[in-house]
Amino acid sequence: MGTMSPIPRRSFLAASGIVSGLLVAGGPLSLIAPGRAWAIELKVLNSVQGAIAMSVARTIAPHDGLEDAAYALVVKAIDGAVVADEHVRTLVTSGLAGLGDGFASQTEAARVAALKVVEHSEFFKLMRSSTLANLYSSTIAYAHFGYEGEAFSKGGYLTRGFNDLHWLPDVPLLDSGPGVGGG
Repeated sequence: MGTMSPIPRRSFLAASGIVSGLLVAGGPLSLIAPGRAWAIELKVLNSVQGAIAMSVARTIAPHDGLEDAAYALVVKAIDGAVVADEHVRTLVTSGLAGLGDGFASQTEAARVAALKVVEHSEFFKLMRSSTLANLYSSTIAYAHFGYEGEAFSKGGYLTRGFNDLHWLPDVPLLDSGPGVGGG
């Protein structure tokens, strides 16, 4: 039986398709998350492709204080689409390859410039629609933006602040108005 040579950590992570990170302590997500560490396992995309896809999503919908975990959910959805459809797999993998391995480490201005070059491509349209649909429908983004979610299951809007207009000045009540008082 021969000896096994150890696999370098970087090679293992690149081949395994895992995207991970830490939550910011004191952020809105840290209040609802069970722990500070997070990771998503990718089925088709590798870690480098996942990092590039996450950078694409963050560049398309930039929110400085929003946790990477929210963008990781976008990557997970894209990876799921890649698993389900061969055309999408080719589109995404070739699009990510076209952006290059260094895309994720570039400045925001350089990433924006690179995406402007491909903004009319089917790849970009897929990435944009996936980003918008998955990012803004996640509870992580809800917590960040202060959105409490749908109100129907919580009794509706009428009992949950519909009439809380603290930002409007008080309107004086009139003793009479049109049609009142026989005028």
